[in-house]
Amino acid sequence: MTNPYELARQAADELRSKSGVDSYDVAIVLGSGWREGATALGAPTSDVATTSLPGFFAPTVAGHHGQILSLNVEGRNVALVAGRVHLYEGHAVDQVVHPIRTVIAAGARRVVLTNACGGIDRAKPAGTVVLIRDHLNLTATSPMEGPPPPEEFGSRFVDLTDLYSARLRALALAAVPGLSEGIYAGFRGPHYETPAEIAMARTMGATLVGMSTVLEAIAARHLGAEVMGLSLVSNLAAGVADTPLNHLEVLEAGQAASASLGALLRQLLPIL
Repeated sequence: MTNPYELARQAADELRSKSGVDSYDVAIVLGSGWREGATALGAPTSDVATTSLPGFFAPTVAGHHGQILSLNVEGRNVALVAGRVHLYEGHAVDQVVHPIRTVIAAGARRVVLTNACGGIDRAKPAGTVVLIRDHLNLTATSPMEGPPPPEEFGSRFVDLTDLYSARLRALALAAVPGLSEGIYAGFRGPHYETPAEIAMARTMGATLVGMSTVLEAIAARHLGAEVMGLSLVSNLAAGVADTPLNHLEVLEAGQAASASLGALLRQLLPIL
């Protein structure tokens, strides 16, 4: 069976061929609700269906599209990855992080991971965007499990001390007044967390909770990319608010915030 790093190389070669982009500078993974905001970055120069690339699977979650859009923004080649898949869809870890490995193999050295999340901190209500400072991986797995990476990719024992780049976070906080930081707890899903699990995450230091991002961040850091994480708080988490949780409010929060999300991405691109 093709190892996941070679499969990412094959997919990157196919992406370059189909998009006409020789090398990307930045990749932005679009979480639930972020696709609408990303339209503010401009018209794409190409739209590649992810299922036309080796190793990709079609997303099954509303709000996730199977596309990689290419844009040139102020001289930077940007890949917008609208093809995230999750563990809870039945995918293996290597399949979940395959899009990230692919865009990095296609040249991207800076990766922005966006998501919609539940808020644990009442001071950050729905509609707030939070810069991820660190994470808790509560998925009980890792993209570094299994056979060791080929020698050219370095050790599986990747250092995560600066996982969410301190350099990029400092630049983002300077560029966007009022942007705050938080710690993201990544659960496996697809069910929402119980109030007890949210209380546990809060005790462990988390201020945000969701079902993506953590595995992608680890895979990106292993490959030497600088990582930035951005969470849109779409609802307060279980036990923080009295209202029931549902995925529709996640999509609605993204639509309501689309203009501000687009403006935020435009502010951040010059520092990437």
